[in-house]
Amino acid sequence: MGKNVVVLDYGSGNLRSAQRAVERTGASVTVTSDFQQALDADGLLVPGVGAYEACMRGLKAVRGDRIIGRRLAGGRPVLGICVGMQILFERGVEHGVETAGCDEWPGTVEPLDAPVIPHMGWNTVSWPERSRLFAGLDPETRFYFVHSYGVRRWELEITNDKIHAPLVSWTTHGEPFVAAVENGPLWATQFHPEKSGDAGAALLTNWVDTL
Repeated sequence: MGKNVVVLDYGSGNLRSAQRAVERTGASVTVTSDFQQALDADGLLVPGVGAYEACMRGLKAVRGDRIIGRRLAGGRPVLGICVGMQILFERGVEHGVETAGCDEWPGTVEPLDAPVIPHMGWNTVSWPERSRLFAGLDPETRFYFVHSYGVRRWELEITNDKIHAPLVSWTTHGEPFVAAVENGPLWATQFHPEKSGDAGAALLTNWVDTL
């Protein structure tokens, strides 16, 4: 049987394009805000488009923050995309307004310091050799980005040598920023795999294969 993935519907994100992209991997995909379905799925995909504060408000309205927390407490996979990645961090700052995020990782989502904003279009990603998310992909592979905010500093410090440090991937647009994170069952990308053609399909297949 194929894996079951829920695309969390909380009023933000390219839900149908995300659904179609994951279905290309052979997984069965449901778009829903149902609490129990989202908890029980083999994989949960959290999309996100727009303002950080609006996304957090929508996420909390469907108890999405609790869904993410409960899944991760049980080692159940979650994949965040674009603002769906950003809300996993401690806070977001947009137009001087600070909004609390899900706080799965320390760090701040803030405006990118670049000559051209938004960062829109295709760009390469520098990932660690042990990455499972990017396994089998050429280092020159390009992914589709569209955003004005990002995480400019990775702030999680691992001091216990028995704990595996998250794998953090980077992209540069004006300055380096976090492009993807692999941290146990919690993975996320700043770019849009569902808009990244064959490269995005390969990446999503890598994720589904871990479910």
